[in-house]
Amino acid sequence: QVQLVESGGGLVQAGGSLRLSCAASGRALEHYDMGWYRQAPGRQRELVAVIFGGGTTNYADSVKGRFTISRDIAKNTVYLQMHSLKPLYTAVYYCNARSLGIAYWGQGPQVTVSS
Repeated sequence: QVQLVESGGGLVQAGGSLRLSCAASGRALEHYDMGWYRQAPGRQRELVAVIFGGGTTNYADSVKGRFTISRDIAKNTVYLQMHSLKPLYTAVYYCNARSLGIAYWGQGPQVTVSS
């Protein structure tokens, strides 16, 4: 089992940057595929970026070139660096850990991008 604690959300102006952090307790990150999802009001939760246990990454087309997912194995923490933010990126961002068909979720910090 793993517990996920996120930080780094908040209010930022359009064009600005934010970095979200997701600290995991329990097993080491290499045992999980770690993802960031977001859910805007009235919309379904969607995958933003994922870093697989082996270290490869994948991104939603809408954030390619703007967002970077990374991890610090020593700190057992995953990050989502977000640049050139747009108001339409306003959402609750959730950290997700997935292994052997079991998914764990963080509490989801709010990210608000003002125009």
